[in-house]
Amino acid sequence: MAYEDASSGNTLTNLIPTMQLALDTVSRELVGMIPAVTHDASVARAAIGQTIYSFVAPAATAGNVAAAPLPPDDGEQTIGNISLGITKSRYIPIRWQGEESLQINNPGGPGVSAILKDQFAQGMRTLCNEIESDLAGLYIYGSRGAIPNDTTLFKTNLADAALVRKILADNGAPLSDLQLVVDTSTGAALRTLTQLSKVNEGGDSSLLRQGVLLDIYGMAIRESAQIKTPAVGTEDSGTLGTDDYAVGATTLALAAAGTGTVLAGDLMTIANTGDTTTQYVVLTGDADISGGGNIVIAAPGLLKAITANNCAIAVYKSSARNLAFSKSAIVLATRQPALPEGGDMAVDRTTITDPRSGLSFEVSMYKQYRQVRIELAIAWGVKVVKPEHVAILAA
Repeated sequence: MAYEDASSGNTLTNLIPTMQLALDTVSRELVGMIPAVTHDASVARAAIGQTIYSFVAPAATAGNVAAAPLPPDDGEQTIGNISLGITKSRYIPIRWQGEESLQINNPGGPGVSAILKDQFAQGMRTLCNEIESDLAGLYIYGSRGAIPNDTTLFKTNLADAALVRKILADNGAPLSDLQLVVDTSTGAALRTLTQLSKVNEGGDSSLLRQGVLLDIYGMAIRESAQIKTPAVGTEDSGTLGTDDYAVGATTLALAAAGTGTVLAGDLMTIANTGDTTTQYVVLTGDADISGGGNIVIAAPGLLKAITANNCAIAVYKSSARNLAFSKSAIVLATRQPALPEGGDMAVDRTTITDPRSGLSFEVSMYKQYRQVRIELAIAWGVKVVKPEHVAILAA
């Protein structure tokens, strides 16, 4: 079988304006997690399962200003890194046949470029939403959780934001770049608070005039359409055993009591003397608590030592798992998908980077028999690198 010489034929140059228009559309989707996390974006290629390393800048150390003949001999830093795997490599195909193109481009037709714009927009929207969904699914690695101060989140005031911020502050998270990503229902509740929509009370007109969620208590508030509302464990009448635990303990033994399950990602309270309301995040659950066994809660573990016997446990209801975190606590790494040595059958390739989300999409053109196939593709991996700096705000 003979293939067309990859060096001949049209290129994607004429399509680039169309793709740019599509990017301008898709960048306004509700993808609050993508801009909120640390983004390691590159046009380099990576394969599924490949480990990549992302740099982590250390915390800055301040010094005293003092006059001297020469400036201080300092400023060196150890730049850290974290490793994460590329877990997904996905594409969106677009194919046009010659007959179709000719018909659409005839006088009176909308033109192929107009339809391509929407096809590109829908393709990038799909890929953005998949990445956003993966990031929102990282709620299971949160440190602790906060639940509504008054039946529903932000019912009358901003106490819920203060509570989840307190978790991050208590855990030592950097307070200079905090993020809070909420679902659209929580976003709607925030917009109804008069202290935010009245300029004289909110101090800014952006929510009233532009519909932009404000920074609250130093947290940048964003919305996402992909916030998870997971099923939770069916635990009923479960208790811990008779062991004692120190502050910071994470592995807890259950008594052979009660019925049901405790699932990873559940929010769980322990009826411990002096601390009955802390919502611990379960890292490792138990498929049948009636037989005893162990459960593991997230770091930094217990806030108060346990010396009482058979402390009751309870799992919080299924609800939206909004996420509060320090920007450096979650990393998204994106790359272009792997290619074989010498390339493949694509006659042309280009990369379009969305300036708002920072996502770089590879666009490839494959010329076939009287038809052309265009592919949008991206590879990515996500990871929580500092669980103590992630907290759940449950609805």
